[in-house]
Amino acid sequence: MIPILFRLGPITIYSYGLMMALGFIAADLICASEFKRHGYKAEWASTLILWTAVCGIVGARLYDVLNNWSQYAADPRTIIFSGSGFVWYGGLAGGLIASFFVARYYKIRWLVLADMAAPALALGHAIGRLGCQLSGDGDWGTVSNLPWAMAYHRAIVGWNGRTVMVLRNNHLVAAPGCTDSGCAPWVRVHPAPVYETILYTGVFLFLWSIRKKAHIDGQIFYLYLFLAGACRFLVEFVRVNPRVLWGFSEAQIIALLMMTVGTAAFAWSRVTAPSRVAAKQAA
Repeated sequence: MIPILFRLGPITIYSYGLMMALGFIAADLICASEFKRHGYKAEWASTLILWTAVCGIVGARLYDVLNNWSQYAADPRTIIFSGSGFVWYGGLAGGLIASFFVARYYKIRWLVLADMAAPALALGHAIGRLGCQLSGDGDWGTVSNLPWAMAYHRAIVGWNGRTVMVLRNNHLVAAPGCTDSGCAPWVRVHPAPVYETILYTGVFLFLWSIRKKAHIDGQIFYLYLFLAGACRFLVEFVRVNPRVLWGFSEAQIIALLMMTVGTAAFAWSRVTAPSRVAAKQAA
């Protein structure tokens, strides 16, 4: 685990930031390939990635700040100068908003643009989760004795009873063997970021393999919504987040919403596809 790569005077280079940058670069390459395949200029993909990256980072940060306002209010400097504290759902929302305006600017149907970007979203997310793993930003899971369970002794958020926790009666408490000063040597947890990297890489490979077979605008994106939501829903079972409704965490409820929207939109696209094709032929 390498949370901080190096320092240049007052500037700190975090491993999380590096992996985030690599995720955006990979997404740019994937999007450029899809833009060219659809007959658009490859450089438009770079514009898309630039603006979705900026708005995605702002959205991810804003979501975390609003969810943990008391913590950030105590030290406002950490709102900007921190190597952790980005929530993917906020980033997805910010990126989707930016993509809508990019599509309008280049006069591309938004669903077409979303289809071109969906595999890149999955791959970028997979790479970004490696940043969570390297930095130890607190995205790990519950205490585990599995052979691949890990300890994050150099975690950027600390490795102690304030960050290694368990759920008891729907309340977060320090995990057994952990105090404010640290955790016992035997304490290990699920490497949840690694799980997500594996799952989202699988989503990317699947979407990439079928991208030429989908002939209805939006279907690749709808599949992405369902699969990405399903991945997060499953991983949440080994992560320690408060349960807020029906025994599910906030992240799981949002994941269920993504799965529902993706499934409904995919089904609706199949129902309405014949009428859209007939309308195009009549025109």
